[in-house]
Amino acid sequence: MGKFDIEETAIRKLADLLEEKGLSEIEITEDKRKLRVARNILTAQPSFDPGLSNMCQPVPDSVSVTGSPSETTGETVLSPMVGVVYLSPDPGSPNFIKADDMVNEGDTLLLIEAMKTFNPLRAPRSGKIKKILISDKMPVEFGEELVIIE
Repeated sequence: MGKFDIEETAIRKLADLLEEKGLSEIEITEDKRKLRVARNILTAQPSFDPGLSNMCQPVPDSVSVTGSPSETTGETVLSPMVGVVYLSPDPGSPNFIKADDMVNEGDTLLLIEAMKTFNPLRAPRSGKIKKILISDKMPVEFGEELVIIE
């Protein structure tokens, strides 16, 4: 097999392109040679793990989610997977939650569709919905902030 010469500047340009466009990887193929540059690779779970639905992160008092100090308390519920968010069970049905709703631990907050499977995301604790950070039919990434519960 012949030597595969790679210019460092070309790799740096590809890495910059990843950052600029928000991509996780880019691949170039030429003849039988292939160059792949990747960053922050997170793999999605092939099936839903209910334990992941309890993934939440406290929002520190010093961080303002919306710029207002009154909205810095609570827990931010994070996406346990990559998928598309659905705020209601069916088209035309009311949303599972809206701002200022009270929820109990285990209540369905939304659905995340991944690989044609709708996975319920349940409230990690009881509380009041402070803010919904995503919109219906929006694609989400693993670990993305979805809802704040106070």
